[in-house]
Amino acid sequence: MKRTRFTVTGQVQGVGFRPFVYRRAVKRGLTGHVANTPDGVVVEVQGPSEEVEGFGRDLAERAPPLARIVSLDREEAPQVEGEESFAIHKSSAGEGHNVLISPDTAVCADCLRELFDPADRRFLYPFINCTNCGPRYTITRSIPYDRPETSMACFPLCPACREEYEDPLDRRFHAQPNACPECGPRVWLTDAGGEKLAEGGEALERLAEELNRGRIAAVKGLGGFHLAVDAADQGAVAELRRRKHRHGKPLAVMVPDLEAARALAEVNEAEAELLAGPQRPITLLRARPDAGLAPGLSPDTEYLGVMLPYTPLHHVLFHHFRALRDSPPALVMTSGNRSGDPIALGNREALSRLSDIADLFLLHDRDILIRADDSVTRVLPAGPDCPKAVETTRRTQFLRRARGWTPSPVFLPGDGPRVLGVGPELKNTLCLSKGDQAFVSQHIGDMENLETFGFHQEIQEHLRSILRVEPELLVHDLHPDYMTTRYAAEQDRWPTAGLQHHFAHAHAVLAENRFEEPALCLALDGTGFGEDGGLWGGELLYVDPASLAHRRLARLAHLPLPGGEQAIRQVWRMGQAALHALGESPEGWPWMEREAQAAGVVAQMLAKGLNCPPSSSCGRLFDAASALLGLCRKIDYEAQAAILLEEAQARAVEGAYPLPLREADEAGVRVMDSLELLAALVADVRAGVGRDAAARRFHAGLARGLADAAETMAREAGTRTVALSGGVLLNRTMAVDLPRELAARGLTPLVHRELPPGDACVSLGQVAWGRRLLALG
Repeated sequence: MKRTRFTVTGQVQGVGFRPFVYRRAVKRGLTGHVANTPDGVVVEVQGPSEEVEGFGRDLAERAPPLARIVSLDREEAPQVEGEESFAIHKSSAGEGHNVLISPDTAVCADCLRELFDPADRRFLYPFINCTNCGPRYTITRSIPYDRPETSMACFPLCPACREEYEDPLDRRFHAQPNACPECGPRVWLTDAGGEKLAEGGEALERLAEELNRGRIAAVKGLGGFHLAVDAADQGAVAELRRRKHRHGKPLAVMVPDLEAARALAEVNEAEAELLAGPQRPITLLRARPDAGLAPGLSPDTEYLGVMLPYTPLHHVLFHHFRALRDSPPALVMTSGNRSGDPIALGNREALSRLSDIADLFLLHDRDILIRADDSVTRVLPAGPDCPKAVETTRRTQFLRRARGWTPSPVFLPGDGPRVLGVGPELKNTLCLSKGDQAFVSQHIGDMENLETFGFHQEIQEHLRSILRVEPELLVHDLHPDYMTTRYAAEQDRWPTAGLQHHFAHAHAVLAENRFEEPALCLALDGTGFGEDGGLWGGELLYVDPASLAHRRLARLAHLPLPGGEQAIRQVWRMGQAALHALGESPEGWPWMEREAQAAGVVAQMLAKGLNCPPSSSCGRLFDAASALLGLCRKIDYEAQAAILLEEAQARAVEGAYPLPLREADEAGVRVMDSLELLAALVADVRAGVGRDAAARRFHAGLARGLADAAETMAREAGTRTVALSGGVLLNRTMAVDLPRELAARGLTPLVHRELPPGDACVSLGQVAWGRRLLALG
């Protein structure tokens, strides 16, 4: 006989871990107890040695599907005389804890069977859940994850639900959101003025009918509101775009199941697994041209964002909606906000902010405590960026990481100080570290208004509270006008330090890969404030994450930005800037008919160097190429010019423009001569080469030239590892071709796997750098 105490840390609360422990202990004839504590789940078992050992293996190998064990410690404990059973003790709180908060997860197969069983008491109940599925993070106020600390606290359990909740052998034992039509949340439908039109089951049935008639609805979901319309109704889609001021940017659609997804788009095995997984992200798929959807959903690209229902409310809505359709049903489900604002959270907030967009509002009375937008992903060929990869192996790339993954941490190499990274201006996230874990927030958005800054503060306070962590250092970007930089300067709670934007990118991808040796990094994006005060964005950097030594080795050739920010929105200006840098006349180029007067002013600005800051940005290089090829004159959304350029090159055969590495500039930085690449493109245009072929040669030349430069500089720096980060890596072609080109030269590429390569990863890089800064003293 022996008694052993096991302490389990990780994602082990709110995922059915205690009933799992109870069942395994009882099956093995063991006595003892289990409890949620600040240290994790603590289990004591007593019985025959072989059964205690077997129980330990059960913990490690048979955990529930949503559990994620980080550590499993054991120690011998004194035996307890007269103990006759195994018990589940009440949770205990404390000042600190080693528990991971579970992300929200899609409704499970068992709950779906009950949802559509007419004999079940939860038939078509839109809030069905159990310990294996349902809301977690978005309804959690604090740890331990118990009902009083969630937004379900105001819904007392009825006798039937209470019996399930208290039965260790029931699937709903301690399922904190457990509820039924008798005791749980309710749903109702209103007009834009808040006047109730229907409630309960009738509300969802009525909503399906109204969507089928082309109406626009605001639908309260898991982490906020969606704006929904019939995805096959071009008029409804166009009206949604007009009201939301979202012109051109792709709209995501939700379909009821994988069969419907395959009817709309090509879906390979890896994409199907991602679509149907517990996180249920939006996944970019190649759309079928005969899918029958509105052509305005994704006008600039053949890829369409598709997701499957993840709440029972969505499933019930599709149950009614598909009954009205002959073709595969699909609903636009886009973020419930006006472009630039955070996603709407509460009923009153939604009615106030969305009443001029939505005709109808589907509301419910389960409060959402934490905003969380849908995650956006895609599947890429893995290629050579992971050891022994083959072409059939694929990897997931995040374009936006939010619902389903947050607040799961990124694990860092070793314990370290507590650091808060407040993130960049665009695609903002924040990050808070604790021990060897970095908690990167969900997507917050562009920090360009007070509403988004308020969201940033909400999440910062919530993470600090729920993790019970007080930072020792706050790290911010160097850009003096960023809202996060100003916040860092104005607050007096923590000491601060600034890290340049692209070096933060480098530290982020190295931290994700737990790589602690010197490496090069290609940081490729739109614009970042450089250490010299200039505009960077096409950088080859050296970084040593151990000593924090870093330097800029090479950059793309400078292009002037005529009008500064205007050149980002009116990309024809970048085309004209490229022609000016090459000594070419803008006469006869695609934008001159529409922009002749403004182009004359820009020509004078370029000639005199007035308000034309030079930039090494790779993103602006894409803009220039897109403008020169007549693909884009002005953008309606970020990266539109680059998307059109990539879409064109996908139709062409191989070819490549030159991108030579030149001698160092006056600052001692080598120049990757992107002007020569543009000169080749201009020559092809003048020679009548098609835009598709020119776009392909641009992409291939850029990937090969960057890899050539990295090979040369890696040899000089004494490393063979090249990390890749920045928004340009969201270009599918660059994300696939650049690692392949590096590997072909004997270099080891490192890529992002847990975060997007765009600015959403910057806060992690700030934290990784800040932890080391404090450790070095």
